[in-house]
Amino acid sequence: KDNLVPAIVQDYLSGKVLMVGYMNKESLQRTLETGETWFWSRSREVLWHKGATSGNTQKLVNISLDCDLDTILMEVIPQGPACHLGTESCFKEGSNLFLDDLRKIIKKRYQERPEGSYTSYLFDKGLDKILKKVGEEGAEVIIAAKNPDKKELVYEAADLLFHLLVLFEERQIDFRQILHELKERRS
Repeated sequence: KDNLVPAIVQDYLSGKVLMVGYMNKESLQRTLETGETWFWSRSREVLWHKGATSGNTQKLVNISLDCDLDTILMEVIPQGPACHLGTESCFKEGSNLFLDDLRKIIKKRYQERPEGSYTSYLFDKGLDKILKKVGEEGAEVIIAAKNPDKKELVYEAADLLFHLLVLFEERQIDFRQILHELKERRS
């Protein structure tokens, strides 16, 4: 009726839904031509380039249509917050992936170092202590994998993953870099 279709914008690496906008033919063409998202503002009735003023652009990685051909899904690499309120996503509840939340908590522990926190203790002890824990947990995963109890393997794998996230923060490696590397290998 109004020549607009909803466009769901999803983080290419994490799968998190960032926002929903509306597109017309021109905004879709501009998105495809520039490789960055463009939308139609229903309230202002103008074409707008996401991030043109804020710098929070969205690099298009993939675009697809739903089964009814009436909704667009755009997978993007965000260059900053998607929401005009300055948050990563326009969706508050249920939009965060647990691993991403855990990464943020670890980052906060790194910055604030609250007393009594095991994570703070690891950061205070430094890289050698963190590497020792990664090695220990890796060995425990191997041992658990050889045993028939799958619960033990799950427990030890969770420990290893946690300590790897601590290591990434210590070395200032964004977990998204790891996800990007895995996605590149899949290609």
